[in-house]
Amino acid sequence: MRALFLLPLLFATPAAALLSPWYDSGEKIMAILNSAEVADAVRQAPIGAVSNIGTADFGNDLWQIRVQGSDLTVELIPEVPAKGMVGKVSYTARPIGPCD
Repeated sequence: MRALFLLPLLFATPAAALLSPWYDSGEKIMAILNSAEVADAVRQAPIGAVSNIGTADFGNDLWQIRVQGSDLTVELIPEVPAKGMVGKVSYTARPIGPCD
């Protein structure tokens, strides 16, 4: 009986706070769409596509925003919870280079 009581505690670890890849991708896309810096870099043109294109040298995700025949590469910087805290990772979008 004691084992049944302790079983839920086994799953209440920091790893349980991680988002599924589906929702994590949504967080990344929302960080891109909510970034004023990205909007200014593409001159607030309508978005044609948002695509994951790989990783940067330091392991951060790289995404490409296509707008009216030009592309902008965006690096996503993870903002992890403070040490000892649990929660989802949020992201800051930083354009890399001009929109070409």
